[in-house]
Amino acid sequence: MIAVSPGMRNALAVHGAARVLVYLKEPVQEPPRAFTGRRALLAAGNGAGGHSPRPYFYRRLGVVLGTATRETISALRHDERVRAIGWAPPIRPIRPVGAARTVSPEPGATWGIEALQVPALWKQGLTGKGVRVGHLDTGVDARHPALKGAVVAFTEFDELGRERRSAAPHDSDMHGTHTAATIAGRAVAGAAVGVAPGAGLCSALVIEGGDVVARVLGGMDWAVGQGIRVLSMSLGFPGWWADFLPLTRILRARGVLPVFAIGNEGPGTSRSPGNYPEALSVGAIRQRPRSVAAFSSSERFRRAKDPAVPDLVAPGVNTISASPGRAWAALSGTSMATPHIAGLAALLFEAHPRATVDSVEKAIFAACARIAGERPDRQGRGVPSAIRALEAVRQLGG
Repeated sequence: MIAVSPGMRNALAVHGAARVLVYLKEPVQEPPRAFTGRRALLAAGNGAGGHSPRPYFYRRLGVVLGTATRETISALRHDERVRAIGWAPPIRPIRPVGAARTVSPEPGATWGIEALQVPALWKQGLTGKGVRVGHLDTGVDARHPALKGAVVAFTEFDELGRERRSAAPHDSDMHGTHTAATIAGRAVAGAAVGVAPGAGLCSALVIEGGDVVARVLGGMDWAVGQGIRVLSMSLGFPGWWADFLPLTRILRARGVLPVFAIGNEGPGTSRSPGNYPEALSVGAIRQRPRSVAAFSSSERFRRAKDPAVPDLVAPGVNTISASPGRAWAALSGTSMATPHIAGLAALLFEAHPRATVDSVEKAIFAACARIAGERPDRQGRGVPSAIRALEAVRQLGG
């Protein structure tokens, strides 16, 4: 019998209906009839400012999002096409800590890139060329000098979760441009802010505001269709909610490494889906003294697999990267650490194109070293070395 989560039970008790995710056993091109028409098991999605005309269907993920009553959930639990049903809790961006500082980047690589020993891979000709990285955020300013030629695909999902296919690349905030350039920014006047400056970004504007669950799912489904190998996501919802757990498993089954921020709420906290065992979760460190940032989330769970998060830590304090309008800014947060690891994964996929998601993740984990004086539960495996990760992925192969 398919289980009903506490969040779903609470929603049913309070509202008589719940926003649910229905995970199908097999991806299909069209939604099954049970989810369409007058007698559909799911009602229209509840979007901000209105309603979706029908439940959302994400064919590449094999997921349907809509509203269900207690009776229709009972029917779904007995439907042989359904693998799991999850509650759809609200997703929030993981906002940077403190205000952005406008800066002028100096020639050379940022301290974060140097700390991961990434330039050693550049010297071997590795830049992430040919690798596509999914980037779900506030969008991206593709006209920024550091991002010219980096954005190979862009789309926007409006507040109802509907795709605006003709949208030109733009950033509704600054968060997206900053994280995008940390992944794949090109050098400008000798200043290097991007870990994988040859990678291609598939960027979708999915936050903030509106029906964020529908927007993020739309972005995931779209990005999988773009042939991405890595998905970088600096968003989630506070606490442990297992309802999104199948999504991380689906991504890995589609050959995508999910690299997610763990949150900025400090010790004893974390964000879903970053705290799932199947996600590569990232915490943040500072440069001087080399230590885990006080804001960086960490948490231990009662589970056999991957009981503690984050999996590792990366540079995330005073990270210099691009800002919309040809500007540059320094920001701090696990949102800034996460794209460092997404970029590193892109370099490894270029070095070994036939590598699996598991082998690239294992290589990054094997390359980590813990920071002396820091508790293991605060830093996971520690800080990865790009040099050791490259050696490891070549040994692991596919």
